[in-house]
Amino acid sequence: MSSSRRRRKEGPLGRVARWFGQGLLVFVPTVGTLWSVWLVLSWLDSLIGIGIPGLGLVLTLVLIFVTGFVASNVAGQAVIGVLERGIAHLPVVSVLYSSIKDLLGAFVGDKKSFDRPAMVAVDSSGLVKVFGFVTCDRFDDPRLSGHVAVYLPQAYNFAGNVIIVPRERVEFVDADPAQFMAFVVSGGVSAMHGARTVMDMSTLGGTRASQTSIR
Repeated sequence: MSSSRRRRKEGPLGRVARWFGQGLLVFVPTVGTLWSVWLVLSWLDSLIGIGIPGLGLVLTLVLIFVTGFVASNVAGQAVIGVLERGIAHLPVVSVLYSSIKDLLGAFVGDKKSFDRPAMVAVDSSGLVKVFGFVTCDRFDDPRLSGHVAVYLPQAYNFAGNVIIVPRERVEFVDADPAQFMAFVVSGGVSAMHGARTVMDMSTLGGTRASQTSIR
């Protein structure tokens, strides 16, 4: 039955419910996004203390750019090195600093950690699998030889779990990391176009296997 025929059979209440659902799909994400942006801009403006809307964001972006420029030269790196060595001697501050730095570096640094989407077999038969990102494939502890660390994001949540599994249980997914993350966080609702499963054990220190496309 075509959608047009189904709509002709809809009563007034059915049309109202359908319009309300369509309105939610547009209204809630739009308002939620604008509200979140407004909160961030208001917070940045309050830090500056000048009643010019948006000035806090502009100054923050300029400060980030200047910091990056300074950190890109030898003198700036030396200053940052001294600063980080000083922070390393502060018990609580050092943990907070390193955690924030490593988290940001995982997304925007030269050594991105969330750029290797993979699926992990959670049972011995390999029939049940979970999606995650391989974040570490080399450990100093000999007991972890042959294992990899996989970060498992949670759907509709900012939290996640890190599991250590044998590398033979890991199969890489040839997908865009951003789309892959959105797919997991959205509970599988968001699209992940053109994904192909690949087994590339060379990334994990093994031999490279053939790549199989799923289309």
